[in-house]
Amino acid sequence: MSETALQRSLPLGSTGHKAGGWFGVMTLIVTEASLFLYLLFSYYYFALWGKGDFVPSPLPKFGLSLPDTAILLFSSATVWWGERAARKSSRRQMALGLLATIVLGAVFVGIQLVEWSQKPFHFNQSTYSALYFTVTGFHLAHVVAGLIILAALLVWDWLGYFDKDRHVSLAIGATYWHFVDVVWLAVFFTIYVTPYLGVR
Repeated sequence: MSETALQRSLPLGSTGHKAGGWFGVMTLIVTEASLFLYLLFSYYYFALWGKGDFVPSPLPKFGLSLPDTAILLFSSATVWWGERAARKSSRRQMALGLLATIVLGAVFVGIQLVEWSQKPFHFNQSTYSALYFTVTGFHLAHVVAGLIILAALLVWDWLGYFDKDRHVSLAIGATYWHFVDVVWLAVFFTIYVTPYLGVR
């Protein structure tokens, strides 16, 4: 079997937005979005109805969280750029877009771990600390899962599995990554911004 015939026969799913993978990733996104809604609801519940100051002093700083947010948002642009290249069968641009997204995602993870290490509280110290590490930890786990997905897609790209007709797997992986970014905006606003708006 020739290399071209082998590539065309690989089980990368059907083409178009009716592919089975779309249903799966959308179901996953709805499920995971519900999880984060429950977690953020818990945060707001204790912040608004708890006694005393829920958020410990000093209030959350933006020194690491703000650049980390910018990095993750920029990674959405790079994965979009890479996915867009698939429609033109530009393997080089696809690879660069995916690689840039993986690097940016890894930097986000590293900065998040540094911020964790600098917190003056531990997981089981208070309700706030438990929620802080749970919410940011769940999000971090989703980022790592997204990095694994993007790494697999990058390998498939290097192997030449994608072209302008068969790239639905790349689009599905990019959609998941965009979801991770949108969730972070909600997490960032809740944990880092609302304490300065009086939700504490």
